Amino acid sequence: MSTSLSPDPTLRTPAPGTSPLLRRVLPAVVVVALLVVAWQVYVTVSGIRPQVLPSPLRVVQQGWRARDAISGHASATLQVTLIGFAVSLLCAWALAVLVDFSPWLRRAFVPLFVVSQTLPIIAIAPLMIIWFGFGLLPKVLVIALATFFPMTIGLIEGFAAADREAGALLRSMGASRWQEFRYVRLPSAIPRFFTALRIGITYAVVGAVFAEYVGATSGLGIYMATQKNSFRTDLVLAAVLVTAVISVSLYLLTFAVERVVAPWIKNERARHE
Repeated sequence: MSTSLSPDPTLRTPAPGTSPLLRRVLPAVVVVALLVVAWQVYVTVSGIRPQVLPSPLRVVQQGWRARDAISGHASATLQVTLIGFAVSLLCAWALAVLVDFSPWLRRAFVPLFVVSQTLPIIAIAPLMIIWFGFGLLPKVLVIALATFFPMTIGLIEGFAAADREAGALLRSMGASRWQEFRYVRLPSAIPRFFTALRIGITYAVVGAVFAEYVGATSGLGIYMATQKNSFRTDLVLAAVLVTAVISVSLYLLTFAVERVVAPWIKNERARHE
């Protein structure tokens, strides 16, 4: 009598009709739903004042009533976020490429990149407002400070992680340093870059809102500050909810860009799941 030692295939095969995306997203959705229900129950049972802690239902209702004002401020925040992040992205690529081509620049700049992250944004943002006023420039600079480091370091480490044997093979065939960079070092850095990009884009939204909170004429940050001063906690939380939606949307957008720019990354990720 023979006994099969192979594992039960049902333990490894996902349920029919269940997409990988649903399996990844469903646990987070369930947890968020439970937290919202617990929040609603607590507010209802405790009778706490809305000025202190409004219920989720009230936040949604009041946010919908103020949707015109919130959407206008959200548009301003999104615009600042995209401009500031674009500037940070261009600077990160330029400096990372320069550092990769010059070991001297790597030794000179990488410690400065690390030091830049020790500067507290909460102290730098008010100085930016004092120095550059309430226009676009101070907010762009705050976003750049918040997002520059992860993308630059991700690119630098990605370039350095390139296959040395492949690079040596190209050089033995007469390839230039630029050709080695283009065909070996650049493709190897793309996965790490998109990981850093996802970190940076969420920091960009937070940086924009914080810069607006310190001083601005429009944006979700100044809207939150105004409503806080009016004791409208429900509208503050409604603005926080919109900020979260913007952050998640931009985060998910990076996957769409990754699929277009580097489709092989998705296939490699699927093989490891």
